[in-house]
Amino acid sequence: MSCMSQLTRLQEFLAGKRLHDTSPPPHFLHIRSSKFFILFTICVAVFTDIFLYGIIVPVIPFALSSRAGVQELDIQKYVSTLLAVYGAALLVGSPLAGWYADRSPSRRLPLLLGLIALGGSTIMLCLARSVALLIAGRLLQGLAAAIVWTVGTALLVDTVGQKEIGQTLGYVSLSMSLGVLVAPLLGGVVYNKSGYYSVYYMAFGLIALDIILRLVLIEKKIARQWEDDGRVSSARNPGVLGAAENSDQEISSQEISDEKGATETDTPKNLRPSPEMSCKRSKLPPVITLLTSRRLLAALWGCIVQGSLMTAFDSVVPLFVQRVFHWNSTGAGLIFLAVMVPSFASPLVGWVSDKYGPRWLTVGGFIFAIPFWVLLRVVTYDSIRQKVVFCALLALIGVSLTLVMPPLMAEITYVVEAKEKERPGRFGSTGAYAQAYGLLISAFAAGTLIGPIWSGYVEISAGWATMTWTLGLFSFAGAVPCLIWTGGYIGDFNAKSGDERAIGKLAVASRAKQERGNNV
Repeated sequence: MSCMSQLTRLQEFLAGKRLHDTSPPPHFLHIRSSKFFILFTICVAVFTDIFLYGIIVPVIPFALSSRAGVQELDIQKYVSTLLAVYGAALLVGSPLAGWYADRSPSRRLPLLLGLIALGGSTIMLCLARSVALLIAGRLLQGLAAAIVWTVGTALLVDTVGQKEIGQTLGYVSLSMSLGVLVAPLLGGVVYNKSGYYSVYYMAFGLIALDIILRLVLIEKKIARQWEDDGRVSSARNPGVLGAAENSDQEISSQEISDEKGATETDTPKNLRPSPEMSCKRSKLPPVITLLTSRRLLAALWGCIVQGSLMTAFDSVVPLFVQRVFHWNSTGAGLIFLAVMVPSFASPLVGWVSDKYGPRWLTVGGFIFAIPFWVLLRVVTYDSIRQKVVFCALLALIGVSLTLVMPPLMAEITYVVEAKEKERPGRFGSTGAYAQAYGLLISAFAAGTLIGPIWSGYVEISAGWATMTWTLGLFSFAGAVPCLIWTGGYIGDFNAKSGDERAIGKLAVASRAKQERGNNV
């Protein structure tokens, strides 16, 4: 009997779901399905993906010249190609990953498929001795990134809900920034000290940790299969534990009842969705429905601008500090610390977005950056004062980028929630979170393609000073649509806090009108 029980546990562990009604719960169920563990797993997954992207950047020129036989004059061209291939795969793969994830019964399976793609791409890049294999490895790496980002963010929404999603995605943004910061530095140091393969040994070790976490993770909806069963059992067998379980259940029921009552009280009867509307699914695909939202399009445009500004430094700053300050590659890498350090405030920014709405954080971030982009033009010669000014300007731009990213990521969740409130059931039983975040990652990937090309081309053709003010102008272009549409049309009454979003936009508008009438 014990052998059968262990076999059942093994089957359910591999399947990631309950297979038999009589099967016992997995070991450490509450820990493995907790918000903290799921958030930690997704943050590690994002960090791993970004880390593996950045750790090989210092190695690619060596791999092209000594392993793939590329001529010295052609190395820059192929490095740019390999960077573009990754962005293209991320751009195309994200909507597809979102479409599949929303139709999969579990988020765990797509995450594991992404891990397989990530491991395969790392092996290909490690062993590659031709340009074709390097390109194939980067394509696979971009597809893996699309799955991790899209499915991971959707899983977090499933886990924490919309009220806390801004703060939660702030931690994801922080893990991304850490990966961007740490990977190139470690890649360069390890390669110089220990050689080519040692860089990939670090990568394989991180992938092994990622494998363990993703296999151990249990989704909330899967864990409820055992938790609900436990409540039923405790109700049938009352005791000390059973009384506690029933008490918890009564409290939960009361909370649900209170929320429902509050919603019904705040929302006029003529504004509540009818039962027919609640069950009717939209005939249009969720992606098309989402893309008809001007609010979502404004968020996607903001992500394109944000991704462009974030990656604009990549192609010009290392060459600029080498030319003006005469720094080596280590100094060129360390200068990015100034941009990345402010990102540690991302969870705080996300919390503010959850409490007060995303509009003014996003617009404020874009506007705040404009003067500092323009002032970069004053850095023109080598001196201590110029270096301090340069680092300070980069840090202030980093603050602006931190103000923008978490609210824009959370806005995607807010838009899907608002669409569901308008017409419950329009996206079906599986929802559309993964597809919405697939669009977000595609927009960000488009930005990562635009940014380096924009900054590099303008800097070469018109100079450093022109490049800086054009990026400031581009930042303003990101602020205008976000001012009008982020958080809802600026002329309407819109839900801002998590409690307001829970009852819906119509109820908020009705409440505001009542309060205005009372004041009169």
